[in-house]
Amino acid sequence: MAAAWPLSAVAGLLPASLSLTLLLATLVSVLVLGAAAFFFEHIRKIGCTHSLERSAVLDAFFEDPNSLKKVVPCPSIFDPPEKYISLIVPAYNEEHRLPEALTETLNYLKQRSTTDKSFSYEVLIVDDGSTDRTSKVAFNFVKQNKIDNVRVLLLGRNHGKGEAVRKGMLHSRGELLLMLDADGATKVTDLEKLEAQVHALAKKVKSSPGTSTSSSQTLSDVEIAVFGSRAHLEKQALATRKWYRNFLMKGFHLVVLLTAGPGIKDTQCGFKMFTRATARKLFTNIRLKRWCFDVELVYLCKHLRIPMVEVSVNWTEIPGSKVRMTSIMHMVFELLLIKVGYGLGIWKIYS
Repeated sequence: MAAAWPLSAVAGLLPASLSLTLLLATLVSVLVLGAAAFFFEHIRKIGCTHSLERSAVLDAFFEDPNSLKKVVPCPSIFDPPEKYISLIVPAYNEEHRLPEALTETLNYLKQRSTTDKSFSYEVLIVDDGSTDRTSKVAFNFVKQNKIDNVRVLLLGRNHGKGEAVRKGMLHSRGELLLMLDADGATKVTDLEKLEAQVHALAKKVKSSPGTSTSSSQTLSDVEIAVFGSRAHLEKQALATRKWYRNFLMKGFHLVVLLTAGPGIKDTQCGFKMFTRATARKLFTNIRLKRWCFDVELVYLCKHLRIPMVEVSVNWTEIPGSKVRMTSIMHMVFELLLIKVGYGLGIWKIYS
């Protein structure tokens, strides 16, 4: 039997250009396989982390600057509701924008609770590892309004907006849970638009034939998600933004469509309302911690068959946005995580 030729001898018989081509092809293959291995390992680690978080027993507390006890145990999303509505405000380095937004929000909530005695509320500010005076600003509002109505959850280090919202949802007490941005870009009064849709959908769900919903179920037991939307402002935004920003945003929306499917035009608006039952399902399933957790929420709603509707809200551009052009690439990467993680069954959806 003839001996096998060494690779160097074979290469020596090939033209230099072909040898270079083979070398480059081999290098590209190694890089692609390495990137794929890293990507799937990253997805697996996210899944493992989520499993640990689901099974972890949380022993968290809210700090109370007005009490000698200093701490109040955190409630759980699995507890019965104690308030009508919870407002979750994720905040990262928001010492300048937070005061005005919180003042406007609390003025509205106080006025409404005065005229409607059945209206009870809490505002939960989740400090996502801020390095400025955000926590101090937030605790000043706790001192002024008491911890029963305003609470601050400190995450210690920066995790991302998705994780801040998740933690806030899991420790809220409301029948309805509203997430809203710390910059006050959407007027808090618009929550009434989302609230009206929740009540309308709840009534429709309860009256639908063939549903398992009993007449004794409360609003918090019905599964509904309502998404605030800026889609009606798209033409105005296209006219004022630079062409390359429009190009990138159009591309991002296309990838969102391919990932989560049609139904919700504006997945990224930071103004969303959930019933307690919906929040319990969604935020015990969610994996992404930063940019595209909103898209994951839509994806989960569809797969868990949670009714969702989109409602137009007023929105104003507030200076100080933390979204950069480089964030688009991170967003696309997270959308790919959703598609592969759930699509291949690596991430399990718990019902």
